[in-house]
Formats: sequence, structure tokens, C-alpha cells
Amino acid sequence: MRTIKNRTATALGVLALGATSFTGVALAGSAQAADRDGKCDSGEFCYNFNSDLKGSWSDFKSSVGDYGTNAKTCYEFKGAGAGKSKCIKNEAGGYWNNTSKSVTVYFNSGYAGESVTLKPGAKGKLPAAVYNNNASHKIGGSTTPPSNGKKAMSQALYEGGGGTLTAAFDGYKNTPGRHEGIDFAKGFGSKVKSLVDGTVINADDDPNGLGTLAIYMPKEDKTVIYLHANTTVKKDAKVKRGDVIATEANRQGGATHTHVEMRPGKHTLASKSVNDPTLDNPDPTSFWNAQGYVEK
Repeated sequence: MRTIKNRTATALGVLALGATSFTGVALAGSAQAADRDGKCDSGEFCYNFNSDLKGSWSDFKSSVGDYGTNAKTCYEFKGAGAGKSKCIKNEAGGYWNNTSKSVTVYFNSGYAGESVTLKPGAKGKLPAAVYNNNASHKIGGSTTPPSNGKKAMSQALYEGGGGTLTAAFDGYKNTPGRHEGIDFAKGFGSKVKSLVDGTVINADDDPNGLGTLAIYMPKEDKTVIYLHANTTVKKDAKVKRGDVIATEANRQGGATHTHVEMRPGKHTLASKSVNDPTLDNPDPTSFWNAQGYVEK
């Protein structure tokens, strides 16, 4: 990977070559030299250290497959403000696609892993899937973001993916009542991961119990509840999204599956669903979308 010093030297070399042989190349070299000045100019894709776009900027005119982590050679934040001189890899909170093309940001280097495609002219906080998890980007590499750049809950819920949605919110077909959550299934003993950050306020490890795991999110004042699982974390534990919190089971729930429910406020138990004609919970679609997921 070239450092800024090498980029400038290359551009000067092309200018010198253009002066003695073919002047057409000099303009291209000069344009490249104007890149990476910490200002988000027209035609550039830019990261900001902060999600509110008030930190240091890092600007690009072309695709980059690996931002690097070595302080001497990485692509860094160059503009004034918080984050200046830090390597941008896994550190960007905001963006501005100041180009006329879509830009796809990837979780992994080499244009691989989960990705989010950003529309021309769009700017703001990076979507959850690549927020502080950015390793490469491709300008004009994609036009339609898969699932709007969000990850399927059925895949994010299980270690190694492979889950299937079996019942949607309020989606009972053969059971009386109103379904207050979303059901997924992979198989008995499958490792279940937390979809959010929060604090465990209930961890039912009674083998004869429902298998309730409640994770409270104080900032959002919401609780995410998992049912029918064998919990592997304890009450008061702090968990992060992606942490294994349980194994899939069929405790008092018939077929093996995991029920995932969002409740506004702080709750240790799920809402009643079976034989209850009233929905206590709101449609969780906007909540899960804000967390970077789609309900599938």
C-alpha cells in the first residue's frame, strides 16, 4: 500500500514524464496528487471519525481493498478534528458519498464479508453492519444493496448462521392468540447469539422453566427477550451483539426453536401470546432495522 508520500512522488514523476514525452498523462497524475487531503471534495468518497460528521475526514477518489493497520502505512483520517492521524480501518462512524456512483463498504478487506451499499450523495452515520467495522470499499462496485445493507436475523442469531424464520410477528397460523415475537429455528443445541448490546436482567436456568433470557438496553429503554433456550449467561452479565448467550432448545415451546421478542421498557418476562387476543408489543420492524437487521 502506498503512503501519501509515495503517492505524491508518483504524481511528480508522471508530471516530469509528461513534460518530456506525452503531456496527456500529466493531468491524470495531477488529479491523483490532489487526492487524500482530508477534505470531502466533489467526486470523493469519504469517512468521518464521528457519526455526527464533526470529526476528522478521510477522502478517496478510488476503490481501496485494504485500509491497513500499520500506523506508518495505513490509510488514516487526515482532516482536522477528533480521530486525526488514526488508521481508518474499523474506526469510521460517519460517511459522505460525494460521488455520482454507488459505493459499497465491506466488513472485510478484499471487498469481502458483509457489505452496505451507499447511494450517491448520501451522508450521515454508517449503517450498523459496517459502523466501526469497515475494511475496504468499492466505488461503483454495486448498485443494489442486499437487504438494504442489513443482515438477516435468521443468520445473525446463530453461530455460523444457518437459521430459518418459522413464525413472523403476529404470524400465528394454527395457534390461537397473537404472536408477540419472531421465531427462528436451526436445531437443538445450536449456539444462539445476542442480537444487541445490553445487560442480562433475567436468565432462567430452571430446567422446567420456559427458558427466558431478557437483555435490557438502557439507552433505547427496550428489552430483547429470548424464549425456549438453555441460557449460558447469568443475570447482571453485560453482553455484546454476537456473544453466545444460549443454546437452542424446546423448553415448554413444542418444536425446537428460539423466540425473539422486543418489548418497550424494562421487562424480565415475555408478553403472553398463546390464547391472548391482544398485542402488547408494537411491530418491531423499525427497531430491528435500526439495529442493522431484516426480519428474515
